[in-house]
Amino acid sequence: MDASEDILRKAMAEKQSALEAQGNAVRMMKTTGATKQEIDAAVEALNGLKLEKASIERQLQAAISGSEGSLNREAFRQAVVNTLERRLFYIPSFKIYRGVAGLYDYGPPGCAVKSNVLAFWRQHFVLEENMLEVDCPCVTPEVVLKASGHVEKFTDLMVKDEKTGTCYRADHLLKDFCNEKLQKDLSITPEKAAELKRVLAVLDDLSAEELGSKIKEYDITAPDTKNPLSDPYPFNLMFQTSIGPSGVSPGYMRPETAQGIFVNFKDLYYYNGNKLPFAAAQIGQAFRNEISPRQGLLRVREFTLAEIEHFVDPENKAHPKFSEVANLEFLMFPREEQMSGHSAKRIPLGEAVSRGIVNNETLGYFIGRVYLFLTRLGIDKNRLRFRQHLANEMAHYAADCWDAEIECSYGWIECVGIADRSAYDLRAHSEKSGVPLVAQEKFPEPREVEKLVINPVKKDLGLAFKGNQRMVVEALEAMKEKEALEMKYNLESKGEMEFYVCTLEKEVTIKKNMVTISREIKKEHQRVFTPSVIEPSFGIGRIIFCLFEHSFYLRPSKAGDEQLNVFRFPPLVAPIKCTVFPLVQNQKYEEVSKVISQSLTSAGISHKIDITGTSIGKRYARTDELGVPFAITVDSTSSATIRERDSKDQIRVNVEEAATVVKDVTDGRRTWEDVWSTFPHHSSGSADE
Repeated sequence: MDASEDILRKAMAEKQSALEAQGNAVRMMKTTGATKQEIDAAVEALNGLKLEKASIERQLQAAISGSEGSLNREAFRQAVVNTLERRLFYIPSFKIYRGVAGLYDYGPPGCAVKSNVLAFWRQHFVLEENMLEVDCPCVTPEVVLKASGHVEKFTDLMVKDEKTGTCYRADHLLKDFCNEKLQKDLSITPEKAAELKRVLAVLDDLSAEELGSKIKEYDITAPDTKNPLSDPYPFNLMFQTSIGPSGVSPGYMRPETAQGIFVNFKDLYYYNGNKLPFAAAQIGQAFRNEISPRQGLLRVREFTLAEIEHFVDPENKAHPKFSEVANLEFLMFPREEQMSGHSAKRIPLGEAVSRGIVNNETLGYFIGRVYLFLTRLGIDKNRLRFRQHLANEMAHYAADCWDAEIECSYGWIECVGIADRSAYDLRAHSEKSGVPLVAQEKFPEPREVEKLVINPVKKDLGLAFKGNQRMVVEALEAMKEKEALEMKYNLESKGEMEFYVCTLEKEVTIKKNMVTISREIKKEHQRVFTPSVIEPSFGIGRIIFCLFEHSFYLRPSKAGDEQLNVFRFPPLVAPIKCTVFPLVQNQKYEEVSKVISQSLTSAGISHKIDITGTSIGKRYARTDELGVPFAITVDSTSSATIRERDSKDQIRVNVEEAATVVKDVTDGRRTWEDVWSTFPHHSSGSADE
């Protein structure tokens, strides 16, 4: 718990006790015949305690709410969302039919921001890292998603209103209960607050039974009806469909884009000259049938993912460009800090890798690249952290996983996942398809090597374990040398041993006839192996929503009688880079504006020309609300002013120079500070009135 909040909760509890004791004392004095002077003094002390309690309540509420300037989080969010919907950045889909939860349409400025974010993603990752971009279908055959584990395990825990049948996501109900208690119930003890925060910290790790137990313990009911809830049970989040008219070929709308890359590994590896490492990338739509979608763009049923699968030799996860990001220092939240109740802290990335906090250089390199991508988009680096998955949060096959979490009005939101998935995905598809998805390392000279050979006897294992045979075989083949030698000793001395199969989550009995383990000398000309994969996965809608919030602020009008909305988008992602205004309605100025507009078009600068008679101040305010970084105002036939959005500073340039100056700044070749120091300054009493 935050130290100041903890102190205030303790002070609140002490003041409440003192208040109750003083209240009892006043009542006692009245019943025992104390003098009026004594009673008045006691009542005055009681009122003083009430004032002190009210003061502590205000301080505690301020500490809890995490205000955005003068606005609390909810009011701030509402101001942002109202502006976004009014200016058509995004709106609920099918609005005239009352909409559908979890589906949104991007309007013109929203489409432009999204397009700019994706264009920068391609430049920052696909082009700079020489990745292979693919585009795979959204409809995926069932067999592919069975192999990946999605058909069986891509679930969230759901509860139902026992009377109406309305469905809710179980962890969301528990999360909402804990947050509401922490934010609105100022009377809870510091111990209770710490308990609720612990529940929030481990929420993702709770089993169905643990979730159900907490829901019962806290007496959580259906939000709309207050009816009792069912026990939590799994609900598969994929949209099911049929491929073709016969209905015999089941499929699903893909829940992620990654599987299309994995199944194409063999061809991509060949295309890359049979060389590792290499990365494949894909941008596309994904679909998840969310139980109770909410939080706007953060939790939707159709969304854009941008995913990278970087294939690497599992025995060499060094990265040749790691030194380029090693000196970056940013907020990291290792699992040890989470388990001990500490906060995220700034750690140099090179130190995190060298100390083993981050598993390997390639994973660390992509964490660094993700940090640079997000901060260059306009994400506040002080509200960005990289949180490591807890041990019981990771899949059994994963080597290490980190989430880039961005703080917004909803709290810390996972926007990018960066995971070392080992070789699980390629092995799973190799097993299911029968096609080996492997890489080779050819040796200059043949090598004689002593190898520990594990040969599961599939016939005997099939008789013993039937449908679970494949998982037992995989577990046996995946044994490390120490574990295999221990099994060999036990089988030879005892004839059988208990063996834990993680995919079955239980121990099975392995007998001597079921597996042979031996050391053999083999001559090898090449090494054949299944590559590991490092996967950065970006939720584009979530990043954009956080960018909207991080870019939004209010500033007073020049008259001071209203607050104006502004989005401080960097030119990189701004929906429109520049506006062109004639200062007044004048035929000559309008002609010059059209000449500048043509120059901007030729330079590839998105812009908007406004020749309405509205005052220049109102036109500036309108474009500030869209996040347009620059405005060119034509007030003569030979020159114009260029205004920068956030400082409201203006320079004067020749008409022929205007497009070039804007192009240089929006492309990052020059900074506004550089331009400001180069060109004459302009000030106008009418601007921004």
